Amino acid sequence: MALKNAYLIDLMNRVEARNPNDKQFLITVRSVLESIEPVVEKHPEYVKAGVLELFVEQERVIKFRVPWIDDAGNVHVNRGYRVQGNSAIGPYKGGLRLHPSVTEDTVKFLAFEQTLKNSLTGLPIGGGKGGSDFDPKGKSDFEVMRFCQSFMTELYKYIGADVDVPAGDIGVGAREIGYLYGQYKRITGLYEGVLTGKGLSYGGSLVRTQATGYGLCYFTEEMLNAAGKSFKGQTVVVSGAGNVAIYANEKATQLGAKVVAMCDSNGYIYDKNGIDLACVKQIKEVRRGRIKEYIDVHPEAEYHEGCSGIWTIPCDIALPCATQNELSLESCKALVANGCYCVSEGANMPTVIEGIEYLQSKGVLFGPAKAANAGGVATSALEMSQNSERLSWTAEEVDAKLKGIMVNIYHNVESAAKEYGMEGNFEAGANIAGFLKVANAMYAQGVV
Repeated sequence: MALKNAYLIDLMNRVEARNPNDKQFLITVRSVLESIEPVVEKHPEYVKAGVLELFVEQERVIKFRVPWIDDAGNVHVNRGYRVQGNSAIGPYKGGLRLHPSVTEDTVKFLAFEQTLKNSLTGLPIGGGKGGSDFDPKGKSDFEVMRFCQSFMTELYKYIGADVDVPAGDIGVGAREIGYLYGQYKRITGLYEGVLTGKGLSYGGSLVRTQATGYGLCYFTEEMLNAAGKSFKGQTVVVSGAGNVAIYANEKATQLGAKVVAMCDSNGYIYDKNGIDLACVKQIKEVRRGRIKEYIDVHPEAEYHEGCSGIWTIPCDIALPCATQNELSLESCKALVANGCYCVSEGANMPTVIEGIEYLQSKGVLFGPAKAANAGGVATSALEMSQNSERLSWTAEEVDAKLKGIMVNIYHNVESAAKEYGMEGNFEAGANIAGFLKVANAMYAQGVV
């Protein structure tokens, strides 16, 4: 699909001229503009009011140095980022990612996507994203703590419970959120819900850890049901071995599926009898080990170095839950050749654009990340509500709200795609449904 609208072509050319080095951001913006082309043609008032001009420009891009000292007394300096993308429908909301691959381009494209994802939840939260090229792997608890304290010493100036509420992402779990929150509280003297994903003893929400993985499966099950299918009796491949992957595995299994493969950044495991999730949790959550240790407990399983081979395993449903661009065109072709009829994204943009187009051309059910993995940020927003009310909801209450949100997201996405002549294209439907709410809010608020 290519842009045809003259205004959008000109707008995209200007976005490219302003952001020449931000490849991922440009790919994301172009993909969204292509999807919403019929919306723009139906609503010329958006063009006249400059809504699109504002929409493609991040409200604020913050970049700073993060000095920290390792256990040997050596000084290190990393780069920190926070992109505050769009606040038309609420305070900025989005994760912090700690990984060597993090660049300004990374957080810009993630913040842009986050704006649409957060809109889809139906909750009053805008879009943002942040992080650093710091790698927590192999670091001691004290080294991670010193880094997090230094990071927050700069970040605190730009966030707040009604301004910007970060959460965790890749490399940022309960440990990191605790250190970040402690430093924010120390500096500001405020005990407020400025971060989500907090520990249960200081304002966290039940089900937050499981939320993205569970939400992915709730969305996918609704998508499957609409096609006359379900998880029951199906073979599933899940990439990744973090929170999203682990709890997508758990919920898919509860819904009757058999998950046969998982991976981490080193390689993947294949267990034809079904992954022993308790073993994976022990390795990844308790020992912070590598997935290859699985075969020490289950020698009948297979371990393979490298990750891309996981998509050659025959399956009915694929749930990419690791990282962006992990699912290449070649991997998509392998999935289809082996009978996969459903791909639903648990990670942020794990499928390359060409892969998405190929899957759709083959009639594969495709759940795009901004819709399918919105359960994490939705539950973060529920945590914000609990913090504001000084209440703590039960796991059952939170899970029920999460399921309701994910089911509604599916139906809103499905309806938007149908209304604008792209029935069954949930990627376009998610972009349209997410954009409409943001655009209407921006239009109502004027040039701000």
